[in-house]
Amino acid sequence: MHFLSGHISRLVQALIILGCSIEGHITHAQQIIMPERWHSAITCKQSIFRQDTLTICIFGDMMMHANQISNAHKGDNSYDFTTYFRHLEDQISKADIAVANMEFTLAGEPYTGYPCFSAPDVFASYLADIGFDIFLAANNHIFDKGSSGAQRTLDIYRDLEEERGIRFTGLAGNEDEYNRVNPLTIIRKGIKISFVNLTYGTNVGSGTAWPKTFRLNHAESVIGALSKAEELDADLTIVLPHWGTEYNLKHSEAQEKAAVMLAEHGADIIVGAHPHVVQDCQILEVNDNEKQVPVAYSLGNAVSNMSAPDTQIGLMTTIKIVRENNGDIRALPIEFTYIWCSRPGGYCSSYTVIPVEEFIGTRTQWLGSWEYDKMIATYERVRRKTGIE
Repeated sequence: MHFLSGHISRLVQALIILGCSIEGHITHAQQIIMPERWHSAITCKQSIFRQDTLTICIFGDMMMHANQISNAHKGDNSYDFTTYFRHLEDQISKADIAVANMEFTLAGEPYTGYPCFSAPDVFASYLADIGFDIFLAANNHIFDKGSSGAQRTLDIYRDLEEERGIRFTGLAGNEDEYNRVNPLTIIRKGIKISFVNLTYGTNVGSGTAWPKTFRLNHAESVIGALSKAEELDADLTIVLPHWGTEYNLKHSEAQEKAAVMLAEHGADIIVGAHPHVVQDCQILEVNDNEKQVPVAYSLGNAVSNMSAPDTQIGLMTTIKIVRENNGDIRALPIEFTYIWCSRPGGYCSSYTVIPVEEFIGTRTQWLGSWEYDKMIATYERVRRKTGIE
């Protein structure tokens, strides 16, 4: 736009003077006064890009244990999950992109919990209702009900995509779908983000070529997905691996080795899940220290029926990406919000996810003050052991 201003200015000056040469004679026209707003619009430099901030919220494991299913059951085939994220709906709905790690299948009835998960379809619909935009399907439980269960899960996700614009990644039913969602690339506010979702493996094999989940140990396909994100000119590539040792607050050597590989081949941010507890974070320096890649090794559980030490606390991760007036894209430091999954009889009579810091000092409001005490003790211990504030 800047390079046009000189040409436009000269054109306007010519129109103002309106001097026309006809056969050597000069004919003078009445001078036209140009309004100041015209002059400002032409002479003032205008930014090509509008400064903006894209907000991405990522949650850890969404579980659906048997007790959750029975607690939500309201008769016939009716289930009510509305208490689950009641205290976080505002943050979820306001995020430009909200991501949920769906660690279950939608394989239909009979609905079952651990060890072979099949959740009610309405749970996915509920998450869509409150503002989640992307479902992650690459996890060790995706083939719990075999190939047919994974296929039915895909069918539900496809329906939600067609009807409501919900996107999914980590699972595909054919080659075309695999290429479309691996990586899953989304544009919001003029910023292009690629999401790569991978799992270390599955508890049960699929038994068929399709559907297939995206695997972390297939180096060639992982590097291919990261290369494709670069070919698509993604401004940022976020890798979401399902990995690590369960119930360990510190990441493993294998996780770090995999994280380095991901960072070296194009990952800009890595946010993991699977261990069911929060794990520590790290900044990796790769490519001769020219690139720094933040790694959150595990967000822990978002919602579940687990009650073992450290399994009720998790993290909501917020990534803010800024586009400057000159078009430059940069990610701000990752923000973490500690969340607590309260089970029935704790804060209320159902499951509900609590933003911990907002509820400090509310002990008298809980049905079971013992769970409030457990939340505070766990919060302090996990912060101390992981170093995440």
